[in-house]
Amino acid sequence: MIFGAFERMLAMRYLRARRQEGFISVIAGFSLLGIGLGVATLIIVMSVMNGFRTELMGRILGLNGHAAVYSRTGHIEDFDQVAVQVASIPGIFSVTPQVEGQAMLVANGSASGAVVRGLRPTDMKAKRLIAQNIIGGSLDRFEGRDAIILGQRLAERLRLGVGDKVTLISPTSAVTVMGSIPRTKAYDIVGLFNVGMFEYDNTFVYMPMEAAQVFFQSGQTVNALEIFTTDPNNIRRYRLPLLEALPSDLYFFDWQQQNSSFFNALQVERNVMFLILTLIILVAAFNIISSLIMLVKDKGRDIAVLRTMGATRGMITRIFFMTGASVGVLGTAFGSALGLLFCENIEAIRQGLQKLTGVTIFDPMIYFLSKMPAEVDPWEVGTVITMALVLSFAATIYPAWRAARIDPVEALRYE
Repeated sequence: MIFGAFERMLAMRYLRARRQEGFISVIAGFSLLGIGLGVATLIIVMSVMNGFRTELMGRILGLNGHAAVYSRTGHIEDFDQVAVQVASIPGIFSVTPQVEGQAMLVANGSASGAVVRGLRPTDMKAKRLIAQNIIGGSLDRFEGRDAIILGQRLAERLRLGVGDKVTLISPTSAVTVMGSIPRTKAYDIVGLFNVGMFEYDNTFVYMPMEAAQVFFQSGQTVNALEIFTTDPNNIRRYRLPLLEALPSDLYFFDWQQQNSSFFNALQVERNVMFLILTLIILVAAFNIISSLIMLVKDKGRDIAVLRTMGATRGMITRIFFMTGASVGVLGTAFGSALGLLFCENIEAIRQGLQKLTGVTIFDPMIYFLSKMPAEVDPWEVGTVITMALVLSFAATIYPAWRAARIDPVEALRYE
């Protein structure tokens, strides 16, 4: 559709309503604002949900691996040999033996449950999510039978720091002449980590494999093999090779099986939010229709004069189409800029609002993450912009058609 200079001039003139047409201008202004806020809200919400999923997935997979092998007997013997067999599968680049169990931490008159994992010092240093987020102490001291590393929030809750001692109590009992009593042992805290995910920083404890084998009395065995792949998003293609490579007494779970309900719930919530927020843009598009219909009714005499002077129905249609489309284009541009700017500074905005209102906006105890993430997907932004423009353009079709159908004779009969 090609617009002439006269059509563009007249369309822009109709956008700048005079005093007696002020109400129409107000409705058009609210339409522009509605489209802008709808587009901005959609971009912000989709970006936050993308960031939330990416950050959560990165932290879950960074600590738990992409898959894990377990034994039906509870102990994996000859685990190094099994690890070599699994690592020979194409696409698997890391297999880490570990001893995992639960224990009670006691210190300074407080107690807390924790997930304890025993790793070899070399494997611990290779776990980048932990190694790159050590905020106290050093992994160089992660060795022997008395060393332990805690999450920062767990240490803060128990009022502990690097160099302090903490007592671990095993849920299983040791049989003595006095009867069955829980096994306890004191450990030196050699490091603190903060991966930015509340659940892990508040729950996880790491110790050398040798110490974990002694504490959980697993002998020279482990109870899990942690697997990392080159393509975690396509983890399904590793399931059959793993089944063929593992002995019959071993089985495995991948991250999609372990967290399927959680990530499916995130996807459903994301789709529902997209549909709900699209209604904001749809309502704004209806405002464009109402404002243009009122403008056409108010400009009936002008349209009739233009028709008598030789203006075609196509020209009238293009004039009013451009008038309404301009509102949609300006609103979409404003909303896109606002949404992208908000996403770029979302954490600073969150902290500012929290200080201003005194209300916790993004509680890490509820959302698992200590910072509000936002990841802008160019394809999604393009989809939102395209949808807003299509709805805006569609909203102008009926009023423009009505304007072009005005009969000059009827419009000027009583003038």
